[in-house]
Formats: sequence, C-alpha cells, structure tokens
Amino acid sequence: VQLQASGGGLVQPGASLTLSCAVSGFNLDDYNIGWFRQAPGKEREGVSCINSHLGTTNYADSVKGRFTISSDNAKNTVYLQMTNLKPGDTAIYYCAADKGRIATMITTFYEYWGQGTLVTVSS
Repeated sequence: VQLQASGGGLVQPGASLTLSCAVSGFNLDDYNIGWFRQAPGKEREGVSCINSHLGTTNYADSVKGRFTISSDNAKNTVYLQMTNLKPGDTAIYYCAADKGRIATMITTFYEYWGQGTLVTVSS
C-alpha cells in the first residue's frame, strides 16, 4: 500500500490549488482516504475524507464550502480541490488510507500515510 501526495505550492490568498493523492497496492473502493494537514507548531488535523464505495464525504468546518474531495477510481487517485485559500490553510498536507467501514477524520484510524506536500498561502 502506497500513497503519493502532490500538487502543493506557494499561492496568494484567494487562489485555488488542487492536491492529488495517487494510490497503489489497493483499490480505492476498499479504503477510506483522508486528507490531513499539519501547520508549524500545531497538531495534525483532519481536513476531509471520502469513502468511494459508499460515495460519502466529510469536511472539517474550517474548509467546508471551500474544499472539495473527489476520487477517480480509474486513475487510483483522490483529489482535494482547494479554493479561496487563506493564510491559515498553510500546512503540510498528507493523504492517508484506512480500511474502516466508514470514512472519518480521526488521525489514529488511518494505517497508511503518504509523504506530505507543502501548501503555503501568502501574499
């Protein structure tokens, strides 16, 4: 099981960015995928999660209405579309996989983690 996050970068406030999480070694239908982030000096927090089989998604309150999670099973990739980015969104973003029945944003539930991709929102 491997996950590879990519797509981070330096953007100005109000800009958009799409992160990708390419997975290998398993089918997206069999795992929940979560996006998490960790800002300097802060704990890792859940951002969004998806269960492709059930078609369910969930978002942290801080990103609702701005971020959209989606999956492309044919490409074995999960995306996180981020719009209206704010300086508070600056963090290293990680994707992770969990074989639970439902998708959650509880960090400790996730067994497999990709390396992070840095998102910096600054003017």
